[in-house]
Amino acid sequence: MISFNEWKKMDMRVGEIKEVQDHPNADKLYVLKVWLGEEIGEKIIVSGIKESYKKEELTGKKIIVITNLEPVVLRGVKSGGMLLAACEPCDGGEKVSLLIPDSDVSNGCKIS
Repeated sequence: MISFNEWKKMDMRVGEIKEVQDHPNADKLYVLKVWLGEEIGEKIIVSGIKESYKKEELTGKKIIVITNLEPVVLRGVKSGGMLLAACEPCDGGEKVSLLIPDSDVSNGCKIS
């Protein structure tokens, strides 16, 4: 378990997927360019959602992103955040559903 103070350290924001590319070194990964508003700008996020979403389904979609994780290199591409998604069954099943805002909110809007 983590304390509430630890949880508050996460910076979660609304972002808009501007571009989706196949990962050059991984069959199940996409490389996403996500616009997170003027304060943060654009982040590259590598995500394993390729089996659940087509590129054209993702472009323009607003998603929830954790923006302040330490960057990690995934199969040779630096990822600067993590998108939030639910998977069914939750123990690593096949079906992935992105967490999205239920109304039109600005890119960069904080999640609390």
